[in-house]
Amino acid sequence: MSRVCELTGKGPMSGNNVSHANNKTRRRFLPNLNEVSLISDKLGRTYQLRISAAALRSVDHRGGLDAFLAKARDEELSDRALKIKRELAKA
Repeated sequence: MSRVCELTGKGPMSGNNVSHANNKTRRRFLPNLNEVSLISDKLGRTYQLRISAAALRSVDHRGGLDAFLAKARDEELSDRALKIKRELAKA
C-alpha cells in the first residue's frame, strides 16, 4: 500500500535529520494518513479512503465528499477517487 493520500496526492517528502553537532543524515517525512469512511450524499453510499488529516479537514471545510470531488483536479485524485467522481457526475 503506497503512502499517498487518495484525495490530495500528498506523498512522502525527504529532508535531513540535523543533530546537535550539525551532522545531517537523510530522512523521510511521511504524510499523516488515516483510513476513513466518507459518505456521499448524492449516491447514498459510504466509501473507505486512505486520506491525510489535512485532506479530511478540507473535505469538512468544503461541505462533504461530493463538494470536494467536484472542485478537485483529476491529476491529484487516485483511481478510486476518480471513479467516485465519475459516478457523481452521472448522478
